[in-house]
Amino acid sequence: MSDSPQAVNRTPSAGEACVALAEVRLAIAWNVRGDPAQAAFVAEAERALGMPLPLQPNTSTRNAAGAVFWLGPRAWLFVAGADFPRNDFDDVRRRLGDAGGALFDVSASYATWSVSGAAALRVLNKGCPLDLHPRAFPAGHCAQSLLGHIHAVFYRPDDASTFIVMVARSFAADAWDFLTASAASDGYRIGPPVSFGALEWPLQGPRARQD
Repeated sequence: MSDSPQAVNRTPSAGEACVALAEVRLAIAWNVRGDPAQAAFVAEAERALGMPLPLQPNTSTRNAAGAVFWLGPRAWLFVAGADFPRNDFDDVRRRLGDAGGALFDVSASYATWSVSGAAALRVLNKGCPLDLHPRAFPAGHCAQSLLGHIHAVFYRPDDASTFIVMVARSFAADAWDFLTASAASDGYRIGPPVSFGALEWPLQGPRARQD
């Protein structure tokens, strides 16, 4: 999305900005559906996506270019940046279909941001009812909830104070207004857009396979 300005500082009269906001660009967002009890489907999904499906609620798996979020008992969201070696969607859909699953391309459906810094948790909790403290929402966790009045997906990629927030593109302007208004009292910095795969965070820890 292009609604968010770039390289801008909005700080209180004294002190440094406590929140950094940046657009995260997704080259791929695929909704994966299937029965995790079917070994053929689970194996084919791992081959197609390059990482295993997370099978525990509200967890994720990840590699250097992309991630898979658990959305429900039979639903996952695979996201990747421009550096992901894009597979042929129709071929992957056919292979997953043959294994008892389904695949839907929702790549144009999401607007995505990173929210990071010392006040990130406080800013998000002004409109999100989830307990985002690390003891309740540790690295690798993801969940669907609200950002103000907007349905959103929240993801914590690492142990730092960083979150990824995804909303339907039709609500992008409202979500951006919420983020900047909520961060205004702490001060915020707007960075340039970045590809999902270009974000830097550790790959070890709770993002490992969970089954």
